[in-house]
Amino acid sequence: MNFDGEDLSRKALADRLPADETHFFRECDLTETDLWGAPLAGARFESCVLDQTDFRKADLDGATFAGGGGMRTRFNDADLIDVTFTDVDLSSAQFGGALLTDVSFTGCRMIGAALTGSRGTGFKVARSNLTLANLGGCSLRGEVVEGVRFDDADLSGCDFTEATFSDCRFIGTRLLQTKFNKADLRGADLGEPDDAKLRAFAGAIINQTQANAILAARGITVL
Repeated sequence: MNFDGEDLSRKALADRLPADETHFFRECDLTETDLWGAPLAGARFESCVLDQTDFRKADLDGATFAGGGGMRTRFNDADLIDVTFTDVDLSSAQFGGALLTDVSFTGCRMIGAALTGSRGTGFKVARSNLTLANLGGCSLRGEVVEGVRFDDADLSGCDFTEATFSDCRFIGTRLLQTKFNKADLRGADLGEPDDAKLRAFAGAIINQTQANAILAARGITVL
């Protein structure tokens, strides 16, 4: 089914969507729309308003989100395998319990998003703003992470083993029991090098400038 420019806000749509069709939503208003448990495998959402849209328990395998977005979209317990989000506002989005496998977030605004408690093999993220996001327990093991802002985000318990970070920021980031073993942080802004952060960065690779900043913060001058 195709929905083009329709106001679908606050409607219950799950029962209206045939499971054997691919659905296309273009420039639709899905504010507070009920898509709980909806069959949305392969669906495409293009420039849609997603304020508080309810995708809980929906089948979104292979779905594509391009542009648009909104606040507090709910993906709790949904299936998101091979889903792509490109230039989507996912501020305060909820992914707790969702199955995230081969999901990609590119150019997304994810301020305050909560991915902690998600399941699956993980996701990729690039050129996105994750300020104040909660990724507690997530894994980006071995991934190349480029252009991501993790300012004031909670990365407690995350596994970044052997990941490479380029043009990323870790200012004010919470790193309790976070793993950076063999991670390449040479292209990252590490923020204030306090003792807790340095413990988290144990085993990581940094450059000479970063090392000098760490020593200078402790009153040691490198000549």
